[in-house]
Amino acid sequence: MSKNITSKIELNVELDENRVPEKLRWSAEDGGITNEEAKAMMLSVWDSKTQETLRIDLWTKDMPVDEMKVFFHQTLVAMSNTFNRATQDEKMTATMKDFCDYFAEKLELKKS
Repeated sequence: MSKNITSKIELNVELDENRVPEKLRWSAEDGGITNEEAKAMMLSVWDSKTQETLRIDLWTKDMPVDEMKVFFHQTLVAMSNTFNRATQDEKMTATMKDFCDYFAEKLELKKS
């Protein structure tokens, strides 16, 4: 019988007096990440019992809007790739990637 392995990912949020995030830090021992600073994060968890997604979206008050746009674009691209790996639905993946290209074009994120 194989032994179960536990992996821990830790998120730490430093808040100001109004409970607005000032610093986000994360650690993932197995990935070699220790107390790494981030400006934004999105976490989605699937609740199978209620058939709904639970989410945490946080960003620091000093996260620049132009970086937030890039963060969203890269997250959408990553979600498209994950969707493809999880479902092998090539047609919908292509549609999602088309939207990612449209998103980048409208926000002028593409470098010439």
